[in-house]
Amino acid sequence: MPGPVLHVGAVLTCAHGGVATPTVPSPQVMLSGMPAVTIAGPWAIAGCAFVPPAGNGPCITGVMVAGSVQVTSNGQPLALLTGISVCTPTGTPMLPISAQMLVTAT
Repeated sequence: MPGPVLHVGAVLTCAHGGVATPTVPSPQVMLSGMPAVTIAGPWAIAGCAFVPPAGNGPCITGVMVAGSVQVTSNGQPLALLTGISVCTPTGTPMLPISAQMLVTAT
């Protein structure tokens, strides 16, 4: 599904409010002056409120499972606002809060 391409300045959280930060930006593609993000690297999550004994938390990392199909950077699909993601160890998705909206990919 087409969607805006995520960049380092995009704000994503885990389902419990922890802030997700991409660990492997792709500086070959710049969006709004910041590197784009591919699905290749994990996202570090800080501040997840889901702590034991409430469950199997807190969320530590997140990965984009699906991204762009036609547009790549260094051979890796770009992460999209509409992409599928999952946090570990909870299995909940990362939720996009804000991102650049000018560049979209399929």
